[in-house]
Amino acid sequence: MVPPPCVFRSRNAQVGRLVWLGVNKRGHVLNAFLLSIGLGAVLQPTWDLATAETIIALSVPVTLGALLPDVDTAFGKHRKTFHNLPLLAVMGAWPLYLGNLQFVWIGIATHYILDVVGSTRGIALFYPLSSTEYNLPVGIPVSSSKSDLVTLLVTGTEIGVFAGVFYYVLPEVTAYAAEMGVTIPI
Repeated sequence: MVPPPCVFRSRNAQVGRLVWLGVNKRGHVLNAFLLSIGLGAVLQPTWDLATAETIIALSVPVTLGALLPDVDTAFGKHRKTFHNLPLLAVMGAWPLYLGNLQFVWIGIATHYILDVVGSTRGIALFYPLSSTEYNLPVGIPVSSSKSDLVTLLVTGTEIGVFAGVFYYVLPEVTAYAAEMGVTIPI
């Protein structure tokens, strides 16, 4: 008898990790939660009500985006069907046409980063054109006791890169654009 696709089973009970059909959802939710706090602090660094509102506004769509690629565990091919650049492009363009879910793409992108950098398997970025899975040789198995540490390191790096771009690169680009007579809507 085959279990239904939504059955939880524990693979690594000694560290309290829930694994759903071999996928570490906890790592992606942890990444989305911490990333929402970090991005909220970068965008609204006053640490007052406005910061809290920014964090809350980011947390739901970023978390939804972080979980969306793993829908392919229920159907399709895991780390292929919804772990690719076409899905990221569609969700990145979504708010241009429908005006909502503008931060879901951030969760999807960070999910991809965690799967490429943090795991040994990687993802098929160009699926359905190619089934080749890409990863970096620094990843660890999802069931490893060090997976939370890797998630924290990747999340910290993502926040640092975002802050660097936001505080150093973006002002230079907007200043240069203004010199050229171009307005960049930010």
